[in-house]
Amino acid sequence: MSGNKLRLAIIGSGNWGSAIARIAGRNMIRHSDTFHPEVRMYVHEESINGQKLTEIINAKHENVKYLPGIPIPENVVAVPSATAAAQDADLLIFVTPHQFIASICSELKGKIKPSTQALSMIKGVEVKDGNINIFADVIEKLLGCKCSALSGANIANEVAQDKFSETTIGYRPGEHEKAELWFKVFDTPFFRVGLVEDVAGVSLCGALKNVVAIAAGFTDGLGWGDNAKAAVMRIGLMEMKSFCEEFFEGVKAETFTETSAGIADLITTCFGGRNRKCAEAFVKTGKSFPVLEKELLNGQRLQGVETAREVYTFLEARGRQQGYPLFTAVHQISSGDYKPSEMTSHL
Repeated sequence: MSGNKLRLAIIGSGNWGSAIARIAGRNMIRHSDTFHPEVRMYVHEESINGQKLTEIINAKHENVKYLPGIPIPENVVAVPSATAAAQDADLLIFVTPHQFIASICSELKGKIKPSTQALSMIKGVEVKDGNINIFADVIEKLLGCKCSALSGANIANEVAQDKFSETTIGYRPGEHEKAELWFKVFDTPFFRVGLVEDVAGVSLCGALKNVVAIAAGFTDGLGWGDNAKAAVMRIGLMEMKSFCEEFFEGVKAETFTETSAGIADLITTCFGGRNRKCAEAFVKTGKSFPVLEKELLNGQRLQGVETAREVYTFLEARGRQQGYPLFTAVHQISSGDYKPSEMTSHL
């Protein structure tokens, strides 16, 4: 009987969403005493060579656009509607570009079970009316369900290929049992999950490390070498920690130094992520970030530049730009106000 078993749905199906669907789909079978086997995955419908992407995924069990060559378990079912994916879900994973969260939550509001638990894997922040929020908080407010967060040193293609990596789940105070349930959803011998009572720290590390990765990409594009890149990463980590502690309550210092969401993810992103790649190309080609996003990312979204803009807007409203010179420089360079070669003169 599967009537009392927990149903999982995934809202998002890009590179990272498809990699996570692969892990979660297998774990639904692995923990069949706890979970219903079917995983519905919301896919923004698009046409690939005249055929709907959802139909291709369900027929080939492969996301041929965002995760080509990697099999997705047959119990993962692609659906073109977020509402249909989330129907009757007990566990709801959000893994979409942060620009779409408000509209998706608006669509889902009032259509999910009151007991549904959510988890955000979104790399960004919301800046609105002079305030800043992590997306776990945005989802909680819009949908009325508790929301944890997951982030770590997780390049999607490597995770999808079962190359060993770690990740971190941040959970709310007093909700360790819910975190243990999410642990079951994600943990495998190749994808090890750590838990920390720090939703804000985990979420913010996932967002702010992309800003630092843009700076690291600038140093690569300029050919400044490993010493400069290490300095940028150190300064970036300090600004990440200071920012979180200044503007958010309950952030734990160990999240930055002792979890995969902190320094490990920063290292990975500054050496291998899409933000670093596009920032290097920004310096070498002189092309704008929107152009590079279209040319280099195959439909994926670049998070670091947008996050840098939002963070700068928030800091400017508080007159705190000078307290975060690296974050400020990344935005000013990305928007064309500074030259990349001027970055360190502002630090």
